[in-house]
Amino acid sequence: MTLSYGSLSIAQLSTLIQGGSVNPVAVAEQVFGAIDDHDDKAIFISLTRERAMAEAHASSKRLKDGRSLGLLEGIPVAWKDLFDVAGGVTAAGSRLLLRDQAPAAVDAAVVSALASAGMVATGRVNMSEFAFSGLGINPHFGTPKNPRSTDVARIPGGSSSGSGVAVASGLVPVSIGSDTGGSVRIPAALNGIVGYKATRGRYPMKGVFPLSGSLDSLGPLCRSVQDAVWIDAAMRGGTTPAVRRKPLAGLEVVIPTNVVFDDAEPGVVAAFEAAVERLSAAGVMFTRLEIPAFAEILQLMASHGALVTAEAYWLHKARITGPDAGLIDPRVVSRTRFGEEITLSHYLDILSARTRLIEAVDRLVGDRLIAFPTVAHVAPLLEPLKRDDQLFVATNAKTLRNTLLGNFLDWCGVSMPCGAGDAGMPVGFLLSGLARGDERLLSVALVAEPVIRGETI
Repeated sequence: MTLSYGSLSIAQLSTLIQGGSVNPVAVAEQVFGAIDDHDDKAIFISLTRERAMAEAHASSKRLKDGRSLGLLEGIPVAWKDLFDVAGGVTAAGSRLLLRDQAPAAVDAAVVSALASAGMVATGRVNMSEFAFSGLGINPHFGTPKNPRSTDVARIPGGSSSGSGVAVASGLVPVSIGSDTGGSVRIPAALNGIVGYKATRGRYPMKGVFPLSGSLDSLGPLCRSVQDAVWIDAAMRGGTTPAVRRKPLAGLEVVIPTNVVFDDAEPGVVAAFEAAVERLSAAGVMFTRLEIPAFAEILQLMASHGALVTAEAYWLHKARITGPDAGLIDPRVVSRTRFGEEITLSHYLDILSARTRLIEAVDRLVGDRLIAFPTVAHVAPLLEPLKRDDQLFVATNAKTLRNTLLGNFLDWCGVSMPCGAGDAGMPVGFLLSGLARGDERLLSVALVAEPVIRGETI
């Protein structure tokens, strides 16, 4: 049986490449062969085959000459369709932008950073149009199917839908996504992989198509926390990670008792609580308490509108009210139009409340991390959501509910698989830290991941 390089973790593939067991050119060729042969043609919007082969050949030569750039040398990476990749159009999942945008003259800053680490850019992966949905449905380029489903087609989660499915399908070891309300962590959870959302501002945003400047953040979808640590260092221009493993014994973690478990599927709760039991046995100390800010955030959204909607409306106003509005997903247009009702006074009230709530939660949580299910349900069926607008709106709100709390409060977070719920579908365990606590969060997650997965006790 031929080893599928795209199905390996970065760490596994790096070992093979650095040890000379496999050449980056052979890796790239096999990855493109797997993409070409894959039944789901909605995963990738476009391939950067010529660039990738040039990068793979350059990587191979460096290795032959003894000049490896490091751990990520020759590793394939896919990019969500909102990162500038030189020579291609950054369409953000939109036919309108694909038509109107000029090709990018240079790479986005983080694309350049990973290229400088020796990584091989395979192409652009699908996404919710303008990154404005947690479900991953795209009427223009098709919707990638969740590969974990064994019965019928289920959603991939969004907005980084193609990123989640490309990794979960074994096509690439890592894909880089964006996260404004959960768009890295949701598809990671629903597809049974790891997704790391960095603190907003941890990486340069130059060359990244925006949705909400106050909330947008970036992060990798990959197979392990170790992989996320390596990618994090390279995206920041580092050659080696600064993250060190933290012991679990004595670690204090808060489990919120309000909002995040409301209407959660029993299978999701059971998988999460089983992971909590395993972590407790490993020495983690859990405290269950109410976080009043959670309810206040949801109430603020109900009374004033969502911060992301206000900023998305400002960004896309001309598009959704202009003559080409019919070329945009009607659900994206409808959701964005709600921003028209958010007054300047309400917008400023939201920003003021955000500052106050961040400070209040920082005082309440203190030195501890926070844990709860990434999504309150497993991946739902795709076809009913495509047909029913009301079901789409309700499901999208519930899918985003848990993760958007962290975006509003400026947290960082890692979603890790913790078991299965209904229909054997994956459940995500979200471990979060306060703003700029990324190194500590990743240090803990490195050690906690096998326990959360149930691989060790």
